[in-house]
Amino acid sequence: METRANHLWVGAVTLVLLAALAAFIVWIARLGEGKQDEFDIFYGQSVSGLAKGSQVSFAGVPVGQVTEIALAKDNPEFVRVRIKVGEDVPILVGTQATIQASFTGVSTILLDGARKDNPPITCETTACPEGRPVIPPGRGGFGEIVANAPLLLERLATLTEQLNLILGPENQQELAGILKNTNRLTDGLADASPELTANLKEFRNTMVELNQTLDAVEKVAVSSSALLDKEGSPLAEELRGTLKSANAALASLSATLEDTRPAARQLRTTTLPSAEATLEDLRATSRALRSVTEKLESEGAGALVGGTSLPDYKPK
Repeated sequence: METRANHLWVGAVTLVLLAALAAFIVWIARLGEGKQDEFDIFYGQSVSGLAKGSQVSFAGVPVGQVTEIALAKDNPEFVRVRIKVGEDVPILVGTQATIQASFTGVSTILLDGARKDNPPITCETTACPEGRPVIPPGRGGFGEIVANAPLLLERLATLTEQLNLILGPENQQELAGILKNTNRLTDGLADASPELTANLKEFRNTMVELNQTLDAVEKVAVSSSALLDKEGSPLAEELRGTLKSANAALASLSATLEDTRPAARQLRTTTLPSAEATLEDLRATSRALRSVTEKLESEGAGALVGGTSLPDYKPK
């Protein structure tokens, strides 16, 4: 009986020591982790791939882990994921939590979006529906695809309808005709390739000749520029002298015209009317002389002395 009681005491003491050792190990582990903060994330999508102990990283740096996954109490449409991160991690207003999936099927939570000078996320700056500050979820990966699935399906349906219209019977015939014409054009280009090669060679030769011509024109321009630089000044001086002489001649002619204006005016007002009267007298004298001459030719000199003679009378 006494031996049995001793065994019971030994077993009890051993269990107590083991429990104390486990507690000590846990305490040491927590002491190594340092103080940590807990946050809740509410996802309105599937969180498959996440589990307790899943990694939480901030900009790719591991900073904590998932401690609990459960349905939200007030709204079962959302999944509450509780995470624990070090207190030195800058969980500021603007930070979002995105689920990052991998090919192995294990998902992690990526924290990003924090901005400098923003206040930290606490129960004072955000809601705490279940006793922990809430980090808003971010869309990424599969969640983004699910969110945009209706729009993608609508665009896919529209694209399918347009393809059906394009590939209809009538358009198929037109496409077949276009392909035939394309084949003909390709064959024609293949047949004409020697001629095109020859034309390209001629064009190359023409460009070479054009470059030579341009070089010659450039040389002529340089020579002309040099000639103008050498002889341009004397020619300009002679041209200035000629222009001065022409201006002097024009001034002299203008003065001569000014001097002859009074004489021209007198000629027009006095001399010309007298000359016209004299011409009229000369015309009258010429007419009188012409009439005398005509009488002499027709009637003789007697016409000037006497009157006109009567014809002889002959009795019947």
